[in-house]
Order: sequence, then structure tokens, then C-alpha cells
Amino acid sequence: MEMFGLDIMDKTVLQKIVLVLVCTFLFWKIIRYMSDLLKVEKEPVTVLVTGAAGQIGYALVPMIARGMMLGPNQPVILHMLDIEPALEALKGVKMELIDAAFPLLRGVVATTDVVEACKDVNIAVMVGGFPRKEGMERKDVMSKNVSIYKTQASALEEHAAADCKVLVIANPANTNALILKEFAPSIPEKNITCLTRLDHNRALGQISEKLNVDVSDVKNVIIWGNHSSTQYPDVNHATVATSNGKKHVRELVADDNWLNSEFITTVQQRGGAIIKARKLSSALSAASAACDHIHDWVLGTPKGTWVSMGVYSDGSYGIQPGLIYSFPVTCDKGEWNIVQGLKIDEFSREKMDKTAQELIEEKALANSCL
Repeated sequence: MEMFGLDIMDKTVLQKIVLVLVCTFLFWKIIRYMSDLLKVEKEPVTVLVTGAAGQIGYALVPMIARGMMLGPNQPVILHMLDIEPALEALKGVKMELIDAAFPLLRGVVATTDVVEACKDVNIAVMVGGFPRKEGMERKDVMSKNVSIYKTQASALEEHAAADCKVLVIANPANTNALILKEFAPSIPEKNITCLTRLDHNRALGQISEKLNVDVSDVKNVIIWGNHSSTQYPDVNHATVATSNGKKHVRELVADDNWLNSEFITTVQQRGGAIIKARKLSSALSAASAACDHIHDWVLGTPKGTWVSMGVYSDGSYGIQPGLIYSFPVTCDKGEWNIVQGLKIDEFSREKMDKTAQELIEEKALANSCL
């Protein structure tokens, strides 16, 4: 009986050992399989940058090639477009991209041909535009940009990928985005946006400096409206992560006069201040903001965090539908959604309506140029 009992026990132990070995083997196979999946290289994403030989373009293209826009594991092909007088400079930018040996960069096209530039692009970053020069009327500038964006929009309509996402940076960015949509009707409204992330980041920076906290601890500022001096930087819903938990910005700053005046004008006029200091426009921060905009749009915003994007108004917060207006948005799976249900006080309402009115006037001016 004792021998029989030992035999059963030995068999039980042996079965457990075999089970452990089988589980270990299966676990190892799963790990190998997952590792192989990670090693499978993603298909390259083709990114168009117009005005690529200019200041913003020169700062932007290496950021894209390094993975700041689409992540550290996403290969990219860069299409760079500029005007004929900038062709030699554009060729120089291409040479530098090759010389930098970016591991994620799978190809570079440098061209003045808008059709070649737009072919099969998945993401279009529209940096090029006609800047307002001394003595020019607003309608003259708008007329020039209507011509530029009509041509480029038509090329995107015909030659870009069906799911192409568009970010307009060239000013007037909101209205240039509207013009682009007019001549690229097959591109979904939700795929055409403009850059107000630069203003959003400027607002974060000002609060960070004021409170002497890390900028990464400041969240949920909002830029409402136009990318212009009428924009409304709003901190009413913004928070700061502290050692005692999340605190509202207004509570920590404890200076409503500063928040309702100097803070707003500083953000609104930051671009001009940088031009005055550098004698050049804010290229580095604009390029970084463009990367942030696309990164969050494609890869998603962190839970509990929103960002500012110029998007098609659906009537939210009483803003006229059909305008490209900056709202607070969250992003998930390549889609943005306007944050709903935020309380709007009387001060904010006035500011939001003022910048909306400017966009209505710009839209009418653009329509008169079509």
C-alpha cells in the first residue's frame, strides 16, 4: 500500500512538472510571437509639408523625420513643396535630411510641382502662404491666398490618399482652411483643421512661468476662435497638478485681473513679441506645435486632457456652424471631438463671440475673392 501511495504521488508530481514545462513553453512562444509582431515594420506614412524651404518648414521637417509627429516607431516619407524661387534652398533641405541619416525617414521628395507633392499623401501640413506685406489691404492678401489654396486643394482632391488629414498653418489659418475645403470637397470636414496649438502651448507656458511649475503639470487651457489677436485664451477650466492634488489655475494664481488682462494679451500678441525680439517669426515653436497637433490627432490625447484645435464648428457653444473655429477637443483613434458641457461665463461669452465675428467677416471676404 505504501509503495502504491508513493507511485501515485510520483505521478502527480510528474504531471505538475509536465504542466509547468508546457505552460512555460507556451508562454515563451507567446512572448516570441509578440516580439515578432513588434519587429514587423509599419508601412511608411507620407507627409506633405508646403513652404518647406521657409523658416517653419526648415524647423518642422527634421522633427517629423525624428518621430516627434507620428511616434518613434512610425516610418515616414516626406514630400516637400515650395515655389520656384526657393527650389535651390529646398534641395539644400533635402541634402540635410539625407545627411542627418534619420532611421525613420524612408524617402524625400523635394519639388515645385504641386501634383507630385500631393501624390498619395496621408498627412498634409500647409505651411506655405502669402504673408501680408506693408501697404497691402486684407482683401489683397486674401486674394493671393485664395489662389494658392485653390491650386493646392485641387491637387489634394485629385491625388492625396482618401483619408488624408490636413493641418493649415499659413495665416489667416482658419480662413485658409475654409478655402481649402471649398476646392477639396471630397476631403471630409473632420479631416481639415488649422493650427491653434501654438497659442494653446503659449498659454500653458505663461501659466507655468507665473506659478513656477512644470509645464507638463498644467492642463486644459483653451484657445477659442481665430488664430489672430482676437483669440480668447481661457483658463476657467484649467488645472495644475500639485503635491496636494489637482488645483484650479484661478485658485493658484489668485489674480483675476492678471488672468483677464495681461495673460490674455500676452498670448494674443506673443507672435509679434517674438518677431520684435528675433526679427524673425516664431518658427521653432510653430513647428513643435504642428507636431503636437498631428501627434495627438493621430495617436490620441491622454485621458482627462484636452487640447485646442481649429476645427469645423457644428454649432457647439453657440458658434456659427461652418466656421473653422478653435475649440477644446479630445482625440481618439484618429478622430477629434469637441468637449461638451463646459460652463461659459459672461466675460468668456463676449470674447468668444468677438473672435467668431472676425471669422464671419474673414469668410465673407474670402467668398468675395472666389
